[in-house]
Amino acid sequence: MTERSPGFSTLAIHAGAQPDSTTGARITPIYQTASYIFNDAEYAASLFGLQSFGNIYTRLTNPTTAVLEERVAALEGGTAAVATASGHAAQLLAFHALLQPGDEFIAARQLYGGSINQFNHAFKNFGWNVIWADADNTSSFQSVVTPKTKAIFVESIANPGGTITDIEHVASIARQAGVPLIVDNTLASPYLVKPIDHGADIVIHSMTKFLGGHGNSLGGIVVDAGTFDWSRDGRYPMLSEPRAEYHGIKFQETFGNFAFAVAVRVLSLCDLGPVISPFNSFQILTGIETLALRMQRHCDNAKAVAEWLSQQPAVSWVSYAGLHGDRYNNLARKYAPKGAGAVFTFGLKGGYDAGRNLVSKVSLFSHLANVGDTRSLIIHPASTTHSQLTDTQKVQAGAGPEVVRLSIGLEDKEDLIADLEQALAE
Repeated sequence: MTERSPGFSTLAIHAGAQPDSTTGARITPIYQTASYIFNDAEYAASLFGLQSFGNIYTRLTNPTTAVLEERVAALEGGTAAVATASGHAAQLLAFHALLQPGDEFIAARQLYGGSINQFNHAFKNFGWNVIWADADNTSSFQSVVTPKTKAIFVESIANPGGTITDIEHVASIARQAGVPLIVDNTLASPYLVKPIDHGADIVIHSMTKFLGGHGNSLGGIVVDAGTFDWSRDGRYPMLSEPRAEYHGIKFQETFGNFAFAVAVRVLSLCDLGPVISPFNSFQILTGIETLALRMQRHCDNAKAVAEWLSQQPAVSWVSYAGLHGDRYNNLARKYAPKGAGAVFTFGLKGGYDAGRNLVSKVSLFSHLANVGDTRSLIIHPASTTHSQLTDTQKVQAGAGPEVVRLSIGLEDKEDLIADLEQALAE
């Protein structure tokens, strides 16, 4: 009899967790501690030398966080994961393990505004240079590959424009270039899209969003697919060359298909320090248990609201891949057959001023800079999340002056529509 593989909801509740061996507690406890007792000097030395795995200090590992990491890795189909303080921290650590000063990476210009800003400005302090491509024209990634290219970065569902990326095509370009494909899967969650199944080598999340789902805790995570050979052609010395700080260990040679995750933990997280708190790990773990139920309701509500908006005279367009006739509908059917997510944009005929006025008139929707909450959220990106970009960059990112972004929550859809109706009327 073949062994049955657990389903998604079973993994979301059980992966990585066991009842506490000391107390019998069924829920993973919050191990609110900075450090841990070593059994003896020999064991301590083996931990610090990476000969053994265990707890040293919560900047490196924590038992609560370890359950979270194993659970997200299981849901994404990866070999290992490293949790971080935020989604931005996850991006920083992933690139830190890959890039040297002067290196380049290619990114889709259809990204969250904070990521565009991080890539354009903060990363330059490390000597890392971003080259922009167009997710609507995936061949554009191939045209900008150079010998300095060390990675390709896309979002599975882009924030805020709702672009569905053709992950398989971009993955084939990455393989031809000999570089890893990094996919930010925040807006989709592994319930809707499994990037590793389509060729991604690394998956990143802002767990603040749909994984946690309740707007109460910051967190990020890096998932190693275990699919990339970091030792070939010497392009990734942090993974292929001997590390002096660990007595000459070569990470790819020693750790195999979870080498990248180990490097992110001990070379990046340990030294740069953006660690998630055990309490936030606990909160996000609790959120993940209901991920499948929440995401389906998010998607069903979002489709209903998008269909209603598309019929309103004050609305010039609605960009939601779940709508028949949307330019991304075919890609959504391929990559996200359960639903096109909960975040989408629409354009108001009144332009910039109409967008700012609308967010001031709603009452049930919360006007704030977040997505992925149980509550429905609204924002005018051009004046907030994407305000640091040029006008051209705003349009390219799907955040033009007339754009309003919605993150549809779990309320009754009739109430959401009624709130938008009264706001549009005013």
